[in-house]
Amino acid sequence: MRDTLVLNASFEPLSTVTLNRAVVLVLQDKAVVEQAHPGLRVRAAAVDIPVPQVIRLCRYVRVPFRRQAPWSRRGVLVRDQHRCAYCGRRATTVDHVVPRSRGGADSWLNTVASCAEDNHRKADRTPEQAGMPLLREPFEPTPADAMLLTLGQSEREALPAWLARTAA
Repeated sequence: MRDTLVLNASFEPLSTVTLNRAVVLVLQDKAVVEQAHPGLRVRAAAVDIPVPQVIRLCRYVRVPFRRQAPWSRRGVLVRDQHRCAYCGRRATTVDHVVPRSRGGADSWLNTVASCAEDNHRKADRTPEQAGMPLLREPFEPTPADAMLLTLGQSEREALPAWLARTAA
């Protein structure tokens, strides 16, 4: 089961938390369940609540402005939907467009998801030198987009109505 998305009182995505933390926030009346896993419930002696997929805080939390989503290998794989940027097959590794040995950085714009075979074939070369053009250009997701991608919500149409109105 995936982590639970936490929304601010204004429906802005804030972070993800474990299921246990989400249940505690709901039980302490600090959050309400906006979307639950269908058919699943958390039960105890005096408790019976749906298993939360998305919770919303009852009070607005002021968050410092985040300019960039933090780069991570997992983030690159999720951004590229686990598809190889060279052949389109399932990606399991991250490739540096400009190799690190040539000064390439660990950044959103210099890394793409890649299958192990293409990563090995490209080796220590640029895509042009290896004759392996990129099927799509790498991009830097916003912090909110990165969080939604992590939760599997890559397109605005896939968002629930209560979240789509704030994402526009």
